Amino acid sequence: MSVPLTYPGVYIEEIPSGVRTITGVATSIAAFIGSALRGEENEPILVQSFSEYTRNFGNLSRNHPMGFAISQFFLNGGRDALIVRVSNGGAAATLLSGTLNLIAASSGDWGENLLVTITHPDSIINPDAAANEIFSLIITDSASGAVETFNNISALEDNSRYITTILEQQSKLVRVNGVMANTRPAEEINAPFNNDGDDGVAITDDEVSHPDRVDERAGIWALEKADLFNLLCIPPFELETGDINSQTRSAAAAYCLDRRAIYVVDPLRDWDEHADITDPATGLDSVTWGLSRNPNTAVYFPRVIQPNPLQEGRLAEFVPCGVIAGIISRTDANRGVWKAPAGLDATLKGVSALSVKLTDGNNGVLNPLAVNCLRSFPVNGRVVWGSRTLAGADQLSSEWKYLPVRRTALFIEESLYRGTQWVVFEPNDEPLWAQIRLNIGAFMQNMFRQGAFQGSSPRDAYFVKCDSESTTQTDIDNGIVNIVVGFAPLKPAEFVVIKLQQITSQT
Repeated sequence: MSVPLTYPGVYIEEIPSGVRTITGVATSIAAFIGSALRGEENEPILVQSFSEYTRNFGNLSRNHPMGFAISQFFLNGGRDALIVRVSNGGAAATLLSGTLNLIAASSGDWGENLLVTITHPDSIINPDAAANEIFSLIITDSASGAVETFNNISALEDNSRYITTILEQQSKLVRVNGVMANTRPAEEINAPFNNDGDDGVAITDDEVSHPDRVDERAGIWALEKADLFNLLCIPPFELETGDINSQTRSAAAAYCLDRRAIYVVDPLRDWDEHADITDPATGLDSVTWGLSRNPNTAVYFPRVIQPNPLQEGRLAEFVPCGVIAGIISRTDANRGVWKAPAGLDATLKGVSALSVKLTDGNNGVLNPLAVNCLRSFPVNGRVVWGSRTLAGADQLSSEWKYLPVRRTALFIEESLYRGTQWVVFEPNDEPLWAQIRLNIGAFMQNMFRQGAFQGSSPRDAYFVKCDSESTTQTDIDNGIVNIVVGFAPLKPAEFVVIKLQQITSQT
């Protein structure tokens, strides 16, 4: 808006530059879905270390394999993990002490370790304590050693320190069970919770991917409550037996396609050799597999063998999804989303062996089928030796053949989707189009300078088109602005050919 001209003189007016910086989104937030010893259910909780995971969801347990995958994720370079805990028939431990009725904050046997201490403030120090129903509450988890103290809380609903609200917002251990009585509870010293906590039975695919879970925003669809995730891992529900079934695989792949994320698919337990994958009865074309060639999925083979901390470090077999997600996160941090998370730098940390030792010949059979192999090499150890999406089989000739190309496109899509929200309801004409070209062009130029695209110049690497050709008068009349963005992706050097020729001296 121009400055009102009211007197003779010089006026200063600041003109907006029209620059609205587009910030690239995170690229390696990994979501894990499975059971755990404790923790809020069907809520995506962000953790940034394995110790933070154990504080919120409990230690490793053979009945809850998700914990092993998360441990492997952080060991291999993972930084951000969204945890969705799912249970099947679990119950929370409870305590009834006079007028105080408490329940553990989440289901599981862990709640039976809780102890409650209730104290009343000294009426001489605080003469209004009795009238205001003030008391203090100490919750102790005797198993983990966690202690929560809440001083000067009240049983009265109109008190600013109302116990129900305080526990809901500040406690990770307990909640008020039902409606709090308007009477201060009697003093207690380490009153134990009842033995009615229950972990429930092992979760099944129905708890994770049944269609009923969509409206409940539970299981896979609990991630609707999360702002962003880039990788999805669903380890098997039992450590030593079984797999997730085709219902869960299909639902996870479809959901990742909607959310611009990558589903890291584990191999089936019965794949004991590479021939099992090519067999129509047991492999990628089998009814058991049941997963379409989705460009937002990537499958890895074989499983990994690692020390099991619950078995005195003896070796055990695990699915590789946690390891792979960690390597992807590490590669993104070190090189960028456009670098294939494979090669000699993509070492499998903490992995002692692989369940199947693949040869070059085996790899040559699986790679054209878009199965990413894990290989063991002398000196270099165990590494990821493939970087294709499941749509990357040679016969499909998909433009999304390579995982880094697909992930780069998803990164650009998500970043531009979030970075152009300001465009909505702006006047749809050339000044707006010029701003769009400026802002998106600056974002793409920054990626080009980081080495994300092919080409020796920006003209060769990308383009941004938003003008009267892309947005016609009919589009304007319908309230539409069309933005066309193109880029020349970097593709991994999957095959390195060295040609040797013998020459004969002519002298």
